[in-house]
Amino acid sequence: MAIAKAERLMNLALCLLGTRRPLSKRELRDSIEAYLEAGSDDSFNRMFERDKDDLRELGLVIETVENLDGEVGYRAGRDSNRLPPITLDAEEAAALGLAAKVWQQARLAGAASGALQKLRAAGLPEDVDPYEAHGALEPRIPVHEAAFEPLMLACRDRRPVAFDYRKATAARPEPRQVEPWALECWRGHWYLAGWDRDRGAERVFRLSRITGKVRSRSAKFTADVPDVVTVRETVASWAGEGADRSALIRLRAGAGYPLRAKASQVRELGEGWDELEIPYGHGLDAWLVEFGPDVVVLEPAELRADVVDRLRAVAKG
Repeated sequence: MAIAKAERLMNLALCLLGTRRPLSKRELRDSIEAYLEAGSDDSFNRMFERDKDDLRELGLVIETVENLDGEVGYRAGRDSNRLPPITLDAEEAAALGLAAKVWQQARLAGAASGALQKLRAAGLPEDVDPYEAHGALEPRIPVHEAAFEPLMLACRDRRPVAFDYRKATAARPEPRQVEPWALECWRGHWYLAGWDRDRGAERVFRLSRITGKVRSRSAKFTADVPDVVTVRETVASWAGEGADRSALIRLRAGAGYPLRAKASQVRELGEGWDELEIPYGHGLDAWLVEFGPDVVVLEPAELRADVVDRLRAVAKG
């Protein structure tokens, strides 16, 4: 729905809900700026009838009555448009309580706190801890990157952005111009999917590699936003998820938990090292580089060579 139409419908709904008596079309036209700019009476009448039908389709009950001047009047009674009381059982309230406490960032903390208070009023007892009710650890969605908030807003507003981005194999960041589509968290890291204007292709960016400020652009999107944005699937393919081959690596003891979680076999080598067999697919070399000196690739040879090449590229920078 276009922003102008949504604003017009909201203004009409507020007028109909706020009046104590039925308002004629003439009075509504004088009260809503968009109707004053409609032009001819025919244009206004068509716009008003469409808006009235749209509001009714959205669930607003609009009454049609004769007013004192013999004209048809319209109003939306508060009693007939009041939502029924919210009733939640203990399990439902506890589940929503968990969701309300997930976010810990300052911008979202106030809204989450307010939602939790409403949940208490709707049925979540004061003495029931939602974490204990589900026997789970306290949930967290960590966001440490300064780029998260401006990118979240840019995705919401469909606004292009520019930022400096350092690839895993590069020593210095490069400027990128992106039309942001979606943000998603995968294994403790946040990723942005969008259209890279300079490369003319879809790309996924890890937020921890964005340096400096995210700068907004006033231009419109040039590429269509897909109905489904597969951020996790794209990142998972980099990490070798679903691969039909295996790689053998040596991993320092106590390090690389994500690699250990993927391993099909783990064998202690002694002297502070373990040997792991992990799935091998596209992008695994870039992922292994992130673990630095804690990982040594044993086989296959091509994976070892790719990791060495990436490390040399970083060292030369």
